[in-house]
Amino acid sequence: MATPAEARVDLAAIRHNVALLKERAGGAEIMGAVKADAYGHGLVPVSEAVLEGGASRLGTAFVREALELRAAGVTAPILSWLITPQEPLDEALTAGIELSAADARLLDEIAAAARRVGRTAKLHLEADTGMSRGGAPLAAWPGLLDRALRLRAEGVIEIVGLWSHFACADIPGHPSIERQIEAYETALKLADQAGAADSGVIRHLSNSAAAMTLPGARFDLVRPGIAMYGLSPIPELGDFGLRQAMTLTARVGLVKRVTEGSGVSYGHLYITGHETTLGLVPLGYADGILRHATGRAEVLAGGRRRLIAGRVCMDQFMIDMGDDPLSAGEEVVLFGPGDGGEPTAQEWADTLGTITHEIVTRIGSRVPRVHVNVSKGTSRRA
Repeated sequence: MATPAEARVDLAAIRHNVALLKERAGGAEIMGAVKADAYGHGLVPVSEAVLEGGASRLGTAFVREALELRAAGVTAPILSWLITPQEPLDEALTAGIELSAADARLLDEIAAAARRVGRTAKLHLEADTGMSRGGAPLAAWPGLLDRALRLRAEGVIEIVGLWSHFACADIPGHPSIERQIEAYETALKLADQAGAADSGVIRHLSNSAAAMTLPGARFDLVRPGIAMYGLSPIPELGDFGLRQAMTLTARVGLVKRVTEGSGVSYGHLYITGHETTLGLVPLGYADGILRHATGRAEVLAGGRRRLIAGRVCMDQFMIDMGDDPLSAGEEVVLFGPGDGGEPTAQEWADTLGTITHEIVTRIGSRVPRVHVNVSKGTSRRA
């Protein structure tokens, strides 16, 4: 069935980006971050492409995301790191999902689930090295290690990872970067002294930006996210050879001529300066097109870039074509890799004062993901 819009996702670009990251990682394993529906690109097909590109593990924020991957037949190791009360821990352990813990309460909940299902829980212990978000502060780290080791002695958990997360790796030279590396190394030393850093325990700290620019922070594994989707983690340093995977398009729903002085869309923020052709594009803020893209963001239509004319509505926005031809059903490109002159996601982010993560993850469920360049070895499709 034809749809008025689609987000085309180039899985060959995903595979290319992961292979590039693997090369840059210098021997460290790759855990592909596929949380938030693979940053809006489609969880299962993208996860398969990430693994085909050379990642050995996957990472999700929530257990339900990991369970969706297992239900689709993905067997690679998966870590879920944002564990809130009343998560389906029994299901997670039964499915072999690795979990993160940063306090005694969660350790005890996971241990109780392990006893119920008769499975040893594989845990990554998270240290807060300076982001002040997840993780145990260094002052509480010895206590977390002690509790984990008691549960390990009972046989209900296995410590498989020790990790933390950068706050400012995307800001080259930020003083917190070195402080966090030092704090993480302190956490590793304390874990080693306590007997929690056995051979085979995975040490991981780096996100996309650190994987690209901080060789000394790669340790055993890196966790790229945004870079896998072809979007630079540090735009001021260039694209690193990444290929943008998503192209967002829509088909024009209506074309009409209007007179000079016509007010366009809510509030009449845009007034036509002369008789002109308007085109209706059936995407709006319900689909993730930010409302303040009004009069700012550009799209490619009729071979040229056009500003969004007038207020972005819930389901649609308008473009002013002047006297250029346009037909109902003609494709408009909001953003893509830029090969055809269309804006990129980075340009949209810069124009709207945000980051590419928000641009791609906001695209809503009404917009189907159409995956192209699917590997012959992939059996499941979105």
